[in-house]
Amino acid sequence: MEKKKKEKKYLMIVLVSIILICIMVCIGKFIYNKMNSDKDILGEMEIDKSQITNEKPERILQLEELQKENQDIIAYLQIEGTNISYPVVQTDNNDFYMKHDYKKEYSSDGSLFLDKDYDWTIPSSNLLIYGHNNKNGKMFAELMNYKEEKFYQEHPKIIFTTNSEDKEYEIIAVFLSRVYYKSEKNVFRYYYFINAQTEEEYNDYIENSKKASLYDTGKSAEYGEQLITLSTCSYHTEDGRLAVVAKKIK
Repeated sequence: MEKKKKEKKYLMIVLVSIILICIMVCIGKFIYNKMNSDKDILGEMEIDKSQITNEKPERILQLEELQKENQDIIAYLQIEGTNISYPVVQTDNNDFYMKHDYKKEYSSDGSLFLDKDYDWTIPSSNLLIYGHNNKNGKMFAELMNYKEEKFYQEHPKIIFTTNSEDKEYEIIAVFLSRVYYKSEKNVFRYYYFINAQTEEEYNDYIENSKKASLYDTGKSAEYGEQLITLSTCSYHTEDGRLAVVAKKIK
């Protein structure tokens, strides 16, 4: 009887130890993910500050330093007050960076990537940028907070830095959508809009974005103004999407 009591006590100690280890591992993963999500990748780039000029402010010099790690990096995107602070990459397909980070290393988190069809030589009308809605909070997960108007009011701008400029974009619309079947007619396929061939096409995109918006931002855009659209998965429906549309501040 005494032996059975000791065995039972031993098993309880082992079980409790396993549970405590699991809890500690989960907490460790959370802290690790949080620290990596909050990391300002661009701000970590060391530069010669004597090289800062009006034409090349600090953020552009930091971007140039970051690009030495990967020539696919074409910009840096940040929304202040959120974990969204990442390099933006572009290549000749929209698949590679869904499962690779900005260093080209495999990562299920993926990267923020610009649609392959965006043409920098024009430039195109709309910077269509994709990112995963990761459960660990990385990439575009925090875009889901824009479903609430209060969050938009507290975070109304996107900072987008390229080799030629460091600019802010003001958000004009936030809407829920989905990937539509080819057979569906008269639907707003926002994910096809990159370069407006006509003024009408541009205005249709703005009108449809404003019409679908979850709330009225009081902002709009006129033909010729540079747009940026952030797109991520949403689970409100099958193949759901959430999009945030903004325009460059002059």
